[in-house]
Amino acid sequence: MAITALLILDSDGQRVLAKYYTPPYHQASTQQHAGIAGSSGPEGLGQGLGTVKEQKAFEKSVHEKTRRGGSAEIHPLPPHIVISRPSTDLTFHIIGPLSSTNEPMLSLALTAFHDAVSLLLRGQVEKRAVLEGLDMVLLAADECVDDGIILETDGTAIASRVSRPKADTSDIVINEQTIMNAYSSLKEQMVRRIGQL
Repeated sequence: MAITALLILDSDGQRVLAKYYTPPYHQASTQQHAGIAGSSGPEGLGQGLGTVKEQKAFEKSVHEKTRRGGSAEIHPLPPHIVISRPSTDLTFHIIGPLSSTNEPMLSLALTAFHDAVSLLLRGQVEKRAVLEGLDMVLLAADECVDDGIILETDGTAIASRVSRPKADTSDIVINEQTIMNAYSSLKEQMVRRIGQL
């Protein structure tokens, strides 16, 4: 199952984060259809979403559709389906092709992404906090979805991968004594193993 886009829009429908995907396995088909007027590939992926102007127009239609749709979570917007999750002053959206989408899977991925962002931003899922922590939000998006393929549906796992501290290697000193100790230890282990045979 492929995802067309992952969006975070503010209360005015303006882009806070937008990631559009055209998975590699669809590129060959897209290139075959490129010579046909009006065709832009299979399943509506990338359909009319190749330029920033087209993407902004699409985001505006997504915002209008979800705003008029009330509290509904699933919004058909042919040839796409939009799964939405509102937050304080933001709305998280995941978009997939209408013809081949598994809505529960999209919903799981969106919930995982939202939960990961909430964990990373310590519960402050609002526009200001998202913009200040945009690097972590983008990493969370990449951990959740890669090239339009859902990788992870556990928000805690995504947040832990994004926030994992780097190993402190400044205290490790490798010198001649360290290498000799490692060699002696290995030699002792080999002697014991040979003795056990």
